[in-house]
Amino acid sequence: MCSVDSERLHAMQIGLIGLGKMGFNMRERLRRSGTEVLGYDPHVNSSDVSSIDALVEALPPPRIVWVMVPAGVPTQETITHLSQALSPGDLVIEGGNSRFSEDIHHAKALDARGIGYIDCGVSGGIWGLENGYALMVGGSEEHVDRAMPLFDALRPEGPRSEGFVHAGPIGAGHYSKMVHNGIEYGLMQAYAEGFELLEATELVENVPAVIEAWSRGTVVRSWLLDLLVRALKDDPELSGISGWTQDSGEGRWTVEEAIRNAVPVPVISAALFARFASRQETSPSMKAVSALRNQFGGHSTSSADAALDQVKAAAR
Repeated sequence: MCSVDSERLHAMQIGLIGLGKMGFNMRERLRRSGTEVLGYDPHVNSSDVSSIDALVEALPPPRIVWVMVPAGVPTQETITHLSQALSPGDLVIEGGNSRFSEDIHHAKALDARGIGYIDCGVSGGIWGLENGYALMVGGSEEHVDRAMPLFDALRPEGPRSEGFVHAGPIGAGHYSKMVHNGIEYGLMQAYAEGFELLEATELVENVPAVIEAWSRGTVVRSWLLDLLVRALKDDPELSGISGWTQDSGEGRWTVEEAIRNAVPVPVISAALFARFASRQETSPSMKAVSALRNQFGGHSTSSADAALDQVKAAAR
């Protein structure tokens, strides 16, 4: 655990709403640092209290409540509930993957009742408990300073600047996390395409070993690459994994912002569209391409005939 203001931290008692994969581990990491954390989640059995109201009731004012629930309606409902249950001088930290524009509305609703607000992008996944979480926050200097012992307890070991940033005013934290996740899309897609190309050739006999060999000394080494090495050790051909890939929203928002700001992001855009393509059992667009090739060139529209044509062409 990194060095923190232990006196301020041990005096803290906070509420944490949302005890999923991230929230549960964040509660544990904070507790290891000496913070008293009351957690609540209606969907799990590990809650410390029975409701949001009970959580607020149990916390001494001025309160800090950290929200870690899914973006969209669940976050909106939680913020609305807290706006009624909390008191002036309390502080809400929204740590989910909300769209940055929603932070403005959340902050205004809470500010009308004298309640502070910080938006906090959190990265670290299931490994954050041991390794720490990268934190990107938006809000006032006053509110960020008040919550700094919590941020220091959650971030990785080492200099604060390498795991924490006060990115700007309300919305800046989630905007930074949005761009971070957009970059993540592109990195994962590049590794995935390289893996597929290695698999496609008969020349490379041990694809997992090649991927692992890149993990030291190369310019493409990264934690994501380490995770791919781990996945391939569990399943060398990834035969037990579906290619169907979800997107949680940040990639779309990154592309939308790129369009709004006229910033070219071809890699991130392509990675997002690849995820869309992964969900199609058949591709209407590629059927249209096949139909057009048949119309102007008499090319086969049958997958079996097309495969046979490809074999014949290779044998020539």
